[in-house]
Amino acid sequence: MLLHDHLDGGIRPRTVIELARETGYTALPTEDPTELEDWFHRCADRLSLELYLETFVHTVGVMQTKDAVTRIAAECAEDLAADGVVYAEIRMAPELCTRRGLTLDEVVGSVLEGFRRGSAGRGITMAFLATAMRDGHRSLEIAELAVRHRDEGVVGFDIAGPEKGFPPAAHLEAFQLIARENFHFTIHAGEGYGLPSIWEALQICGAERLGHGVRIVDDIRIRPDGRPALGRLAAYVRDRRIPLEMCPTSNVQTGVAPSIAEHPIDLLRRLRFRVTVNTDNRLMSGITPTEEFRRLVDAFGIGLDEMEWLTLNAMKSAFVAFDGRLRLINEVIKPGYAHLRAVQAQAELSLP
Repeated sequence: MLLHDHLDGGIRPRTVIELARETGYTALPTEDPTELEDWFHRCADRLSLELYLETFVHTVGVMQTKDAVTRIAAECAEDLAADGVVYAEIRMAPELCTRRGLTLDEVVGSVLEGFRRGSAGRGITMAFLATAMRDGHRSLEIAELAVRHRDEGVVGFDIAGPEKGFPPAAHLEAFQLIARENFHFTIHAGEGYGLPSIWEALQICGAERLGHGVRIVDDIRIRPDGRPALGRLAAYVRDRRIPLEMCPTSNVQTGVAPSIAEHPIDLLRRLRFRVTVNTDNRLMSGITPTEEFRRLVDAFGIGLDEMEWLTLNAMKSAFVAFDGRLRLINEVIKPGYAHLRAVQAQAELSLP
């Protein structure tokens, strides 16, 4: 289960190189796949959201043709399915792929075609979130685009990009259009900027989910006796079951948390916020969904019960229709975890 994963942040290094050759993109720092992958990891790990975002110039640079976008979307579905993901909402800003003449509708059509190809026969459901750039001026246009393709595989709308200096309320017209159309949207908030970003996303814009939302921890005080005291905003987020699309590895790289072991996800899950676990950008962060969970296991000792709870949190919070959520929960996720428990129990019985 993934709710927060960027298409332009999860491309295979070899694909970046091959598409650069095919499309005439000449700005890559290297054409060796291993070296390029290492370069992305190093550049992303600079404790700054703004510096982290700089790496996307190269991935977006090769996503300027229909074939390139379709291939990247298909490989995304293949890679996630191979890692055991059964449902994924993948996001990307179509406006970034129009520099060489593609229309917004062509970009979305290419993404959805890639998802269809890559998911065929692999047991994964792929959905798309059309994203607008918060430092741009096309959010209303992208919101209209999302609604236009809602019956083809687009399940919602999002804004992304640098938070500081670019408040979500600047895009209020887009959010109001989505609400009028009875559609869905999430907002990147509480990652690079603090509580005001979260408050504005929820109380001014009406977000259904928070992209990251990790800074909600700033509204939680630990009393001298060790008991947590929730502020008004944190209590509202928990009481209303607002999903937090948390991306621990990415947050460490951008300086939001000093380490996985010190990431607020542990406190928030123990307080039973609607926490979900996500990868953000698999290429930049050198991460997979499985590895993201493994790091939480290593840091906090969570077991299969907690992993199932986190997975169900995500599925319950997905923008796919209710019937689809229920089917995946009852027919795929719960039986899958029951099987893992049986395997674990058998392994424990076999120990000397």
